[in-house]
Amino acid sequence: MPPVKTGKTVLFIAILAGFLTPFDLSAVNIALPSLAREFSMDALQMGWVSTAYLLASAVFLVPFGRIADIYGRKRVFATGISLFTLASFLMIMAPSALAVILLRVLQGFGSAMIFGTAVAILTTVTPPQQRGKALGIYTTAVYLGLSMGPFLGGILTALFGWRSIFAVNIPIGLFAVALILLFLEGEWADCRGEMFDLGGAIQYGLTLTCVMYGFSLLPGREGFILVIAGMVMLAVFIARELRIRYPLWNIRQFSTNRVFLFSNMAALVNYGATFAVTFFLSLYLQYIKGFSPEYAGTVLVVQPVVMALVSPAAGRFSDRVDPGKIASMGMGMTALGLFFLIFIGYDTSLVVLIAILIVLGIGLGFFSSPNTNAIMGSVERNYYGVASGTLGTMRLVGQMLSMGIAMMVLALFVGNVQITPDLFPAFLEGMKVAMAASAVLCIAGIFFSLVRYEKPTESDGCPR
Repeated sequence: MPPVKTGKTVLFIAILAGFLTPFDLSAVNIALPSLAREFSMDALQMGWVSTAYLLASAVFLVPFGRIADIYGRKRVFATGISLFTLASFLMIMAPSALAVILLRVLQGFGSAMIFGTAVAILTTVTPPQQRGKALGIYTTAVYLGLSMGPFLGGILTALFGWRSIFAVNIPIGLFAVALILLFLEGEWADCRGEMFDLGGAIQYGLTLTCVMYGFSLLPGREGFILVIAGMVMLAVFIARELRIRYPLWNIRQFSTNRVFLFSNMAALVNYGATFAVTFFLSLYLQYIKGFSPEYAGTVLVVQPVVMALVSPAAGRFSDRVDPGKIASMGMGMTALGLFFLIFIGYDTSLVVLIAILIVLGIGLGFFSSPNTNAIMGSVERNYYGVASGTLGTMRLVGQMLSMGIAMMVLALFVGNVQITPDLFPAFLEGMKVAMAASAVLCIAGIFFSLVRYEKPTESDGCPR
């Protein structure tokens, strides 16, 4: 076990990693119209630029969390940052829309290694009484990545083209890998010697792929077939995990640990309700309002900046007060912000839109780090890798569902065509429907956030 003094080093490296991937994700959203023009993408292809990344990340998060628990979290973490950086380099030379989507899959693969281990390592080296503070700082880095993405992404796209967004990832990734190799001592592998459930990992990946890809094809017949097939495979996967000695995913955690169950469900609902907001507003500001990419990015920076300001205080507060109550308040504020977005239109003033983004930022800031604190504090120490992967999976599956809703709405209201001025009214109507569905989903999520236990407990020992 590495010495405790590595805690600050781990936190700094986690900050870099926490900034890197959300920066890339949000910056790409602002560059989608530029990508669409260069490669003649239709609306659904634009959606797949984000969806391919999210699907690959979701499929591999839990398997890499388990591999990290067995073979070493630092090793998986460093490999993930290296792979993400390599994919960013290759993206600079992408010749087609298909190449962009495939490289986004490779980026998602690296992102799964990063998010399946970063929170686990940080939780391992941080004393329980300071965990909320550390996670709040880490969450701030994530939100800064989200905030700088639209802002810098818009400027870079306007000045140097969309490929420059991926060039920014390269020095950050190389610096993070250098810090890990030079300064991060030791290794974390608390379940060394246990077997990795390869069969379960394959079943898990196929299950998620069917469900997520099928959801993106709804309301078509193929979409319903894939979702139903995914549900059947999920039942088979759960039955397998309950009977083997070393499961990929300890399903019993969901039946015996209410905090773990409902905190993860709350995360799933929260991300499912909110992720597509940036996607829609980026298109709204550029198509409906006629803003340039850099100006649209400057407007969208408001929400994650507010999140970054609120999150550290929320994390520290969750060390002293039941984190479930704080997260529930954040969920309620988020639902309120989504409700307001239903009413935006051609004549909505910029002041009103910024005020809505502030409400959303406050809500998400008060939800995320307390909810993470509740999850990581509710499991056994040696289960941190899989718990981190589980939380990341809820986040990515939620984001994937959010993009699925967005793509389905675009298919219903706009169709598989490029968005042109004559389709602006249909796009705006579809966006309002998506925001209404998201608000209802977020309101339902308040239930999951409120029903967890008063105070999580912690113990040692690998899950059996």
